[in-house]
Amino acid sequence: METQKKRIRKKAQVEEESCVACGCCVKVCPMDAIHVVLGTMAKVDDNKCIGCGKCAKECPASIIIIREAAL
Repeated sequence: METQKKRIRKKAQVEEESCVACGCCVKVCPMDAIHVVLGTMAKVDDNKCIGCGKCAKECPASIIIIREAAL
């Protein structure tokens, strides 16, 4: 029996309740994967996010984390 390895990819995740929608993350995302929704919080499109971490480094509130997501 063959064992299949799970592929792990990294994705950004915003603590939505703490986000102030400053837009810093939106400006640095190379994949256009983050958008401010209703002027209140940033949301990440998991289908576009490549987990590069640029948004997390740029966030002045440090509320974006890079998590592992199994495929």
